[in-house]
Amino acid sequence: MNKLVKHIAVPVLVLGALAAGASAIAQQGPKPEQLIKWRQSAYQVIAWNTGRVKANVDGQYNKEDVIKASNTIAALANSGLGALYAPGTETGKGWHETSAKPEIFTDKKAGEAAAAFNKEANELAKVAQGGDVVAVKAQLGKLQATCKGCHDDFRKKD
Repeated sequence: MNKLVKHIAVPVLVLGALAAGASAIAQQGPKPEQLIKWRQSAYQVIAWNTGRVKANVDGQYNKEDVIKASNTIAALANSGLGALYAPGTETGKGWHETSAKPEIFTDKKAGEAAAAFNKEANELAKVAQGGDVVAVKAQLGKLQATCKGCHDDFRKKD
């Protein structure tokens, strides 16, 4: 198995198994609190992996670490996070109170923001394969801009 397939296949297989499990649970109707926990957890994993990429482009660059982190971000971006914004999750507590503004559930800009995030996450995974630190840093900036845009529009301020 070549390196590209290994780096993409493992996260995709794991996320596929998680998605299948989540789908089975969804058919039984998970409680809103559980959906909020999953949503909060997914974004924490995205944030951690974004930090890993940033640490590499700002310091000692490790191509393999950047590829792993970028592939994880892309896999989560493509995992169907929108399903975690189900009715009943507008308010409530997962690991902590949800910080999602009610508008994220009704504003069509939220879907556009999610599509932009997916696009930039997939591009980051692609660019990471090349190992060009300048290109990765530029693409990371584009990805982070999609995060900031969504946070500015759809996340309650602390």
